[in-house]
Order: sequence, then structure tokens, then C-alpha cells
Amino acid sequence: MSQPDAARDGVIRLAARLEPRVNQLARSIVERQRAEVPGFDLLPAELRDVEVAATARHALRGFLRHVRGQPDVDIWLFRERAAERAEEGLPLVQLLRGYHVGAEVLLDALDELARPGEEAALRSLIRMQSKALQATVENVTEAYLAALADQQTAPRELARALIRGDEPEEVAARYGLPLEPGYLVLCVRAPEPQTPVTARRLLRWALARLAPLAEGRVLSLPDESGGKVLLPSRIAVDAVAARLSASRPAAPIVGVATAGTLQEVPAAAERARRIALVADGPGLHRLRDVLLEYHVATAEDSAPELGALLQPLDGHPGLTETVAAFLSCDFDRRRTAQALGVHPNTVDNRLARVAELTGVDPHTGRGVQLFGAALTLHRIAGRNPGAPLRAPGRRSVDH
Repeated sequence: MSQPDAARDGVIRLAARLEPRVNQLARSIVERQRAEVPGFDLLPAELRDVEVAATARHALRGFLRHVRGQPDVDIWLFRERAAERAEEGLPLVQLLRGYHVGAEVLLDALDELARPGEEAALRSLIRMQSKALQATVENVTEAYLAALADQQTAPRELARALIRGDEPEEVAARYGLPLEPGYLVLCVRAPEPQTPVTARRLLRWALARLAPLAEGRVLSLPDESGGKVLLPSRIAVDAVAARLSASRPAAPIVGVATAGTLQEVPAAAERARRIALVADGPGLHRLRDVLLEYHVATAEDSAPELGALLQPLDGHPGLTETVAAFLSCDFDRRRTAQALGVHPNTVDNRLARVAELTGVDPHTGRGVQLFGAALTLHRIAGRNPGAPLRAPGRRSVDH
């Protein structure tokens, strides 16, 4: 055997010892990224524990194929992941740091597995990994920046102009884009306050579900809570609801309003935002689905006093929850007790205490109305602390 062949066989033998450890190394990469990449823990669990680990395994196996002289693994997965991270707002420096952490874990493993006399093989593998990392970083950066540029392209500018009411005809003409006579405006938001990355993943999920309905004529504008989607108004709302009914963990809450003309889009966008804010539960919500909550939440002159109805219950554990459960269970004390995991007598005692502290009896028709409205405001405030709803007639500005 020639000396070059012997050296190559030594490189392959050393690298082959990684094969049984691919899954373990992928887990180590995730753990190191969690510890060393700023903001990694803010990523959704499904991304952190599934996608990142799968990408790490893909990279490790690709490197082993490269060492054996087999065709390199396709780079498309890295490019796709980079585009997704750009869409979700993950900074490029954090994305690239993740790839460097993966390279460090691989090199540490090779160093640990190298035996005396394999120093030359180890150096060869380090050089190969360095070149592979450089190629990956170049592809990832290119895909990330391309996706980032796409976010600022014509469709998003048109969506922004429509939602703001800022001369959408001029924007459409400038970019050569078609305008619909009217739009269905959807506001997509996470069920509970989430990081922008998580919220934008929900928007992307909704877009993927809705795109086939619009035959490519869908516009979107992300924001910190999720974002807006604009569909041609000819699409039936029931068809949209059906597309968004697919089961998914932490599915988004979506408010919808119709704009019959371009001039009505800003008002429809604001209406959809308020519907999504007051809606309680995932899926598509029309105004008629949340009519009471919508009306109560937009009455700004009385909302503070109505919301204060629950303040006397602060500091008394279980009282607010009991009122909410009592209303949710249609005033059935036994169902309420079962929902809370307490005795029915405890429910009675708590409701009596609520009436004593607030001066309003939750058993009465007036009490049901007042507490129902107050709990709606309480729920909304919990989702958006410090950010009350705007009064009807005011236009929101989306950034």
C-alpha cells in the first residue's frame, strides 16, 4: 500500500469511530448551543430539541460521507434552515455561532478518539472540517441574507401600504403587483405572550395553510405578536376557518375582518386585531363570535372601572378563578367544583366571599354580566400588560 493510501485509510479509520456516536454528538451540540449561544433558550422547544438536533445529525453524517470520498450531503437543508431563522428574526450572528459550536463538538470528539500515532490523521480531519465549515457558513449566510431581503420585497411593502392606507395603488404600480378589489384581513397571534421567534413561526404556519386558497395572491406583514395576512376577499371565510382548524400544539388565535374596498383595509386590520385580542381559544374568530367581549373591551371610558370590579379579590387565592370557572360551567356548582378540584361547599363559600368583597352576587343575572365582562378585561390585560385596546375609529400603525 502506498504512503498516501495508508494515510487516507488512517483518516477514514479515525473518522469511522464517530459513526456510533452521531446521535450522542447531536445531543451534545444542542446542549452546548443552549449554554453558549445567546437567545438559544428563547427558541421554541420543537425547534430547539427537534430541528436543531436533526440538522446537527445531518451535518455530522455529511462530514463522514465527505471523509469517505462519497458525494457530499446536499446543502439544501442548511439553506432552508437559514431562511427559516431569518424569517423568524433570529440574528445571523447567533445562527453562525451555532454552526461553530457544532464544529467544536465534532473536533473535540475526534481529539478524544485519536490514538497515539494518529496525529497526522487528526490534523487532516481538522483541515477537512475547517473547509467544510467554511463552505457551510458561506451557504448559510447567503441563504439567510437572501431570505432577509425577501422580507423587504414588494409583497411586504404592499401589505404595509394596504394596512396603513398609505397609497397602496402607487406601491402596487411601482412594483408591478396586482391589487384585489377587496381583502380578507387576518390577525394571527399566539394564544399567550410569546417571544417574537415563536410568534412568527405561528404566522408562517398560518401562511403555509392559507397559501393554496389564495393561489399565490397572499400578502403578509409580521409583527412582534404574529402578524397580519391579507387574502382576496372572494375567498370564503368558512374555507379559511377549515384550513386553520388543523391540530397543532399552541395553534394561533386568528381574528378576521372583511374589507370590501382598498380604503376599508386599515379599519378591517384594526378590527381583526381587536377580535384576535379578545378571542379566547385557537382558531378563526369573526366579530359575531366575540361580539360581547369586543364591545366591552373597546368601551375605554368605562373599562377601567369595570376591570376594577375584580380588584377586591386580589390577595384572596382562588376567588377570581372560582368566579371564572362558575361562569364557564354555566353556574353548575358541582361542575365548577370538579373543574377546580374542590368540594362544592368550597365553591359556595368562595362565591359568597366574592359577593361580600365586591358587592356583586355572581349568582344574579346582573352579576353574571358584570363578572363576565370584568373577566374578559382581566384576560386581555394578562395577554397584553400595559397595552390597552384602542378605541374604535383610531387607526393602528403596523411596523
